[in-house]
Amino acid sequence: MSVQNEGQALSPQKRRVEVFSAGCALCHEVIEAVRREAGSSSEVIVRNMMDARFLARAEKFGIRSVPAVVIDGKLSSCCTPRGVDLQVLKNELEK
Repeated sequence: MSVQNEGQALSPQKRRVEVFSAGCALCHEVIEAVRREAGSSSEVIVRNMMDARFLARAEKFGIRSVPAVVIDGKLSSCCTPRGVDLQVLKNELEK
């Protein structure tokens, strides 16, 4: 058990980034972009939509197409019906 001294900062919790994917080429591009931009300060989790276990989770976020990115429990605005805007994604991961 670690003891924190008064005035010592707590280590920040890692950001949770989920990428919902169907294994397509665009999905792989987005996964790599997320891993690159998120860096070590984030936990990146890939949810393969070919696995029925993740369908309910995708529905919870209103995901209707993939790839889709959820950052700390909120669907990223980078994900639109016409695809993923990588610049918007990058900006949201930098916050």
